[in-house]
Amino acid sequence: MRTDSLPGALPSRDHLPVTRRDAPVLDVVVPVHNEEKDLGPSVRRLHDHLVRTFPYPFRITVADNASTDRTSRIAAELTASIGEVRYVRLDQKGRGRALRAVWSASDAPVLAYMDVDLSTGLNALLPLVAPLISGHSDLAIGSRLACGSRVVRGPKREFVSRTYNLILRGSLHARFSDAQCGFKAVRGDVARVLLPLVEDTGWFFDTEMLVLAERAGLRIHEVPVDWVDDPDSTVHLVRTAADDLRGVWRVGRALAVGALPLDRLARPFGDDPRDRQLSGVPGGLARQLVGFCVVGALSTLFYLLLYSGFRTFTGSQEANALALLVSAVANTAANRRLTFGVRGRERAVRHQAQGLVVFGIGLALTSGSLAALGAASGDPAHSTELAVLIAANLAATVLRFLLLRAWVFPERRGAGAEASAPAPPASYDVTPSPSPSPSPSEPRNAR
Repeated sequence: MRTDSLPGALPSRDHLPVTRRDAPVLDVVVPVHNEEKDLGPSVRRLHDHLVRTFPYPFRITVADNASTDRTSRIAAELTASIGEVRYVRLDQKGRGRALRAVWSASDAPVLAYMDVDLSTGLNALLPLVAPLISGHSDLAIGSRLACGSRVVRGPKREFVSRTYNLILRGSLHARFSDAQCGFKAVRGDVARVLLPLVEDTGWFFDTEMLVLAERAGLRIHEVPVDWVDDPDSTVHLVRTAADDLRGVWRVGRALAVGALPLDRLARPFGDDPRDRQLSGVPGGLARQLVGFCVVGALSTLFYLLLYSGFRTFTGSQEANALALLVSAVANTAANRRLTFGVRGRERAVRHQAQGLVVFGIGLALTSGSLAALGAASGDPAHSTELAVLIAANLAATVLRFLLLRAWVFPERRGAGAEASAPAPPASYDVTPSPSPSPSPSEPRNAR
């Protein structure tokens, strides 16, 4: 997975970045490949809708994926006649490649895209981008599977779409409802941090972007849409499905081995004052407690199974030490990844060493409990030993959590981290204008 040129942290979601007065608030990208039939009517219809309903300056960018028909000529005519339309041509095909190129170069604080056939009702466009303009959300998607959506399409596409989203839920634990609807938006500052991690250049591009954003803790807003299937769509379902499945395998493997530095772009629960007000506890403590309890319960079960196995051929103290050692390594690794959100191999050995110190404290508590039990009752029953060990582990749990949170996996709030993170962007003045102002003139064949 690509990890180069990745900024240090995401800015605050409270406001949009400062933008020039003549720059658009919204840049809507329309990727096309040999769409000479639909391009002209669709762009004019989209422009008319934005003029009537969108209260801020906007731009429509036609991203040409190496078309060989009259698409480039029609796009040139549109840019000449409509001030808010620009044209970008790429020499290679790929929807993801087009979106990456245009979004990475755009100066708009909110970026969106939609399919050229305009299958999605345009009345959903303002609800799609409003949470991004306000700073409430980081990404937004149109969903054909959300409650309230109205969809007209054939059974084949319905089956493929629902099956694909079920695969995403089962394999990548995705919580968004519709990955492939061609109607999405993202904040520009978020895109600049997120896009370098997205490897796909085709149809899987936006699915990969959503999965990584969700794993990083970004807020994704869903909008129910009205959607009518385009009977003339040129999308090859079988080939696209096969490419998507390969993408699911690649992303799942990268997430499983911790190859993606998602902690760099994660916005942990509690960094927003509104989150702290809702949680009632400081900086991510509620989420960490839940994760620690889940990991602790599984580790305790694992420890008891190991202890029972080791106890069949050794004494109680030796069985306890071996079971604690093995379960401590697994517990530290699980808490590192799931509770405290630390990914990658950096400092992993150090974390395990510190975890073994915490293990030593637990060993002292449990071994002391066993010694006290032996002194009091001589040869206790196995069930009594287990009961004492459970009580000792519960007593050590609170201390273990405090040590992991404060010493092994502390929050990085030092001066160096503050210096590397970008300053929070100032607010953007989004005072509605009577009509959209044209964007500055730009080269029509920008790469």
